[in-house]
Amino acid sequence: MNWTKIMECVPNFSEGRDLQKIDEIVSPFRAKAGVKLLDYSNDEDHNRLVVTVVGEPDALKEAVIEAIGIAVELIDLNHHQGQHPRMGAVDVVPFIPIKGCTMEDAIAVSKEVGQRVASQYNLPVFLYEKSASAPHRENLAVIRKGEFEGMKEKIHQPEWHPDFGPAERHPTAGTVAIGARMPLVAYNINLNTPSLEIAHDIAKKIRFIGGGLRYCKAMGVELKDRGITQVSMNLTDYSKTAIYRAFEMVRFEAKRYGVSIIGSEIVGLVPMEALIDTASYYLGLENFSMQQVLEARIME
Repeated sequence: MNWTKIMECVPNFSEGRDLQKIDEIVSPFRAKAGVKLLDYSNDEDHNRLVVTVVGEPDALKEAVIEAIGIAVELIDLNHHQGQHPRMGAVDVVPFIPIKGCTMEDAIAVSKEVGQRVASQYNLPVFLYEKSASAPHRENLAVIRKGEFEGMKEKIHQPEWHPDFGPAERHPTAGTVAIGARMPLVAYNINLNTPSLEIAHDIAKKIRFIGGGLRYCKAMGVELKDRGITQVSMNLTDYSKTAIYRAFEMVRFEAKRYGVSIIGSEIVGLVPMEALIDTASYYLGLENFSMQQVLEARIME
């Protein structure tokens, strides 16, 4: 990839079970000049697809708009059930500056994509995070509260008028949040209990809004097929809220319920620095830096 500007996009789609639909949604990111599909993962319990793609801003923009159109056509949220909150067939579309571009560039791309999908697909668009048009719209969880079902009435409230598109929920595709943000780590910790109430309680204690870690958003999720639950997290600034800190906080909060951690997972891609930081902590490495990582030096 000999690109002077690299931007990342991590769109989340509300389909994690139908493999044919997933393949169609992902298809605009394959074999395209100026775009590279890095990863996509679907979760049947969450009933959600997370795609990680990078590209030159203009090429990336066109591929994302095409994928959104396919998702709007294929996904009917009236028949969608899953553990993850959702308000749209395309639930959230963040743009992240990686190389040779700024946060302002990512904000500009997010706004153009928002305008285009609103006009092309008649889809109501909320700008969020760094692109938000008002402080109460920065937090995705606040925008999404009420989900697809509640948005039917919520969107008519003056404070929740969409930034682009009609002030009417799309009958099958709902609404979408589009914005710009810094890289985050999607990190889930599995617990040896089927009690969703316990997972919820732990999530409430560790997330920032409940007095927990500053850059942590968390919720409890039930993994029915495995008979366990999960604390599902977004670490929105891994340099300030490290993976190991989230892991240890879940562990000691779980202790009060007699519950243990039985594994964890990272969804999508993760910056190398976030893993090195965690490895340094558990290995007790002294004065270790990214300069000592072979792959990091090679990539320079």
